[in-house]
Amino acid sequence: MQTITGVPEGWPADEAAARAVQDALRDRVVLDETGPPPGTGTVTGIDVAYDDARDVVAAAAVVLDAATLDVIEEATSVGRVAFPYVPGLLAFREIPAVLGALEALRTDPGLVVCDGYGLAHPRRFGLASHLGVVTGLPTIGVAKNPFVFTHGELGRERGSAAALLADDGDEEVGRALRTRDGVKPVYVSVGHRVSLANACAHTLALTPAYRVPETTRRADRLCRDALLGLTER
Repeated sequence: MQTITGVPEGWPADEAAARAVQDALRDRVVLDETGPPPGTGTVTGIDVAYDDARDVVAAAAVVLDAATLDVIEEATSVGRVAFPYVPGLLAFREIPAVLGALEALRTDPGLVVCDGYGLAHPRRFGLASHLGVVTGLPTIGVAKNPFVFTHGELGRERGSAAALLADDGDEEVGRALRTRDGVKPVYVSVGHRVSLANACAHTLALTPAYRVPETTRRADRLCRDALLGLTER
């Protein structure tokens, strides 16, 4: 199913307004829940793709059976990009379309896996945290790159992990996690209503054959297909 989304009324139009929204919502992130066990219920991947020439964004939501990783349902949403590009504020570009895709689902999304960051964000409020707060869903971020944070050495074997640390070296904002032997790690962080240990366990359960979670792989393909469909019209 594909829906069309617009920019919500009252959506921040500039950097100052967006930062004020982040500040207002950040304290609502829930960090004292473990979240659903891996391999149970449903798990949903979300991702977005852009058509810069037309200022259009497409979002995809793909629901998988957490035990088998079979696809249960898919939905997409397309619309105008809702906010200019500002590092650290990417959620404001993407969330309206992402919400449109999630709202089109008939299946309970369960845990939502974002291709991006939660607490591993300079303002500790990346897309995964923002989306979790506004939907109430348990969310995690699994990113391909560590943004501005560093980590120590980790083993070459699958499952090895190292703390992703803030600049002061004391605050653990996520973990670098090896999902394939000898392959570059992914970067896992809590979004909302999930513990970091459980977020890492989910990430390993979702990566039986590839570096990135199946949720992300499938959502990435679907949102790109949605953009291609627009181009062919």
